Amino acid sequence: MKTRIALLGIIVEDRESTTRLNAILHEYGSHIIGRLGIPNVKDGVAVISIVLDAPENVISALAGKIGMLPQVKVQTMYSKGS
Repeated sequence: MKTRIALLGIIVEDRESTTRLNAILHEYGSHIIGRLGIPNVKDGVAVISIVLDAPENVISALAGKIGMLPQVKVQTMYSKGS
């Protein structure tokens, strides 16, 4: 199946959601090629970047699951593809 490189930008505004978020990311771990998390303790917000190499339907499913978490926002950018 054809894959694409994608970047998920995630903002977590409630630390209560991090356990579930990490569980979801673990489910898709075989597609994740990079991850960077930056906590902003002062404002109680965390920013996470996830780089994926996966089929579009997998990327979309992951973003959808993340977007359903309370106080979590997600945005997806795709590479042009081949």
